[in-house]
Amino acid sequence: MGDVHEGPRQRIATAHLAQYIGRPVCFVGRVEKIHPTGKLFVLSDGEGKHTTVELSEPLDEEISGVVEVVGRVTNQATIMCMSYVQFREDKSPFDLELYNEALKIIHEFPEYFPFGTGRNN
Repeated sequence: MGDVHEGPRQRIATAHLAQYIGRPVCFVGRVEKIHPTGKLFVLSDGEGKHTTVELSEPLDEEISGVVEVVGRVTNQATIMCMSYVQFREDKSPFDLELYNEALKIIHEFPEYFPFGTGRNN
């Protein structure tokens, strides 16, 4: 599982989870819930659909707002998080709906956006 940072990762939304089981991905969403154990949290994507993110260790900081998660999709269609970054929204908010529209284009035209498709070049 340590190789998730070594190569390109496909950017996905909740609707794409089932297609990427076992593969490294990048997911951007807004924090909706954090489990009391701190070992998982729920993000909503640009369409308002929820994705569960699992952690190997409990959170050691408070997270909120928009977060980018890099991890691997599990068999249960959740994301096992390897790293995450909180987006600063103090100066301008992140438009998740617009980001979701960009994801649709990336997935509709993979020949122009071949990143993380698993193709060996």
